[in-house]
Amino acid sequence: MAESEVAQELPIDEVEIDDCEDEEPNPYYKTPEQKTMQEILEADKDDESLRNYKSKLMGDKLHVVIDKDNPNKVLINKLELHVEGKPEENISMDLKDLESLKNTTFEVVEDSKYKIVVLFHVQREIVTGLKYKQVAKRKGLTVETKNIMIGSYGPAENEQCYTSSVEEAPKGMLARGVYNMKSTFIDDDKHEYLKFEWKLEIVKKRK
Repeated sequence: MAESEVAQELPIDEVEIDDCEDEEPNPYYKTPEQKTMQEILEADKDDESLRNYKSKLMGDKLHVVIDKDNPNKVLINKLELHVEGKPEENISMDLKDLESLKNTTFEVVEDSKYKIVVLFHVQREIVTGLKYKQVAKRKGLTVETKNIMIGSYGPAENEQCYTSSVEEAPKGMLARGVYNMKSTFIDDDKHEYLKFEWKLEIVKKRK
C-alpha cells in the first residue's frame, strides 16, 4: 500500500446499492461516447482553461503501457478488505491465481467495520465509469449485491488505489457461515476487466 498512489480521479461520486439483485437502470443516464485520449485532448483545444485541466488530469502519459501482452485498459491487481482498528484482520487477495482463489475462504468477524480497497493500473486509454460489483450467495440464494462506482481515470505508470466508504459485516447466529462471492469489474462501455469467485465466512471470532 505504501508504494501505491491515490488515484487522480475525475469528479464522479461513489454510488453504493445494497440488497438488490441488479442496479436499476437510470432512464436519464446516457453512457458517454467512447473516445481515445488523443481525441479528448484535441477537443475544445481553443479553450485554455479546459486544455489546462485536461493536461493536469492526464499529463503527458498518452502511451502508458504497463503490460504489453494485455490489451485491457484496466489491470486489477488486488482486492483488499481493511478492518477498522484491527489491521491484523485485513484481507488481501492476490488476483493472479483465480482458480486457487475460488477455493479460498476468508474470515471476517461479525459486526466488523471495514473498507473495500482496490489496487489497479490504467493503461493505454482513459477508463470511464469503472465499477465494482459483488454478489453474495448462501445456499444457492442471492442475499446481497453491491454496486460500487470507482470512477473514471487516465493512464498512469503508478499503481492506483481506490478505497470505499465504510461497510459493516452482518451479525448474529443466522448471519454466521460461509458465503459464495462473485466479484466483477466493469466500465460504462460494458467492458468486463475481471470476474472471479471467492468465499467469505462470517465468524464470531477469528480462529
